[in-house]
Amino acid sequence: MDDQSDVEMLGRTELFRGAPVELLREIQRAAFRKRFAAGETVLRQGDATATVYIVVIGRLRATQTTLDGQQVIIRYLGPGEVAGYAALAGGETYPGSLIAVDDCHLVGWSAAIIQDIMTRHSSIAMNAVRLLGARYLDMQVRLRELSTEKVERRLAHTILRLAQQAGRRTARGIEIAFPLSRQDLAEMSGTTLHTVSRTLSAWEERGIVDCGRRRIIVARSQLLESIAEEQD
Repeated sequence: MDDQSDVEMLGRTELFRGAPVELLREIQRAAFRKRFAAGETVLRQGDATATVYIVVIGRLRATQTTLDGQQVIIRYLGPGEVAGYAALAGGETYPGSLIAVDDCHLVGWSAAIIQDIMTRHSSIAMNAVRLLGARYLDMQVRLRELSTEKVERRLAHTILRLAQQAGRRTARGIEIAFPLSRQDLAEMSGTTLHTVSRTLSAWEERGIVDCGRRRIIVARSQLLESIAEEQD
């Protein structure tokens, strides 16, 4: 990727959207690039917040490990999204880990450089506020779902959310465009592998989803939306 392509890509991201070209060039010059193979750890929970990344190619899985050793998937991050955003809020350590789902190409900056840019450019600071606010609202919605909704609704919401974030249209429906296991869905929707498998099998019989090996296609999105909005 050449410098001009980098500048154009940065201008489309959630953190740098709306920044003037000269500022984007400054940001691009201060950046470094890193590649991670599928399965590699990008950031580790509890480490000092030293780096902020933007995903260029690939997808990351954000997880948290509880005190008893249980891993919980928080969200997935795709192209244009910020990884390691705890540094934007001045946090001392990363609250979770980031793992490459597939081969990833990231652009990064030290936390000190990003903090300096936000100090000098209020538009970038406001983008960071909006980004953090969106993450906070997303977590509120998920906590409400986990606290108040039955499993089938929670699973429907999880799949619809992933399809919106990373869906691509195919002849069979909307395919979630990265490897996704039933255990991943169980962790994200707060249930068991057995329950996810049983529910997905029932939905396959109704033609709502089409599940392959670590792949899910939403074949009838309106029916899945109806399940998500059913009153408990």
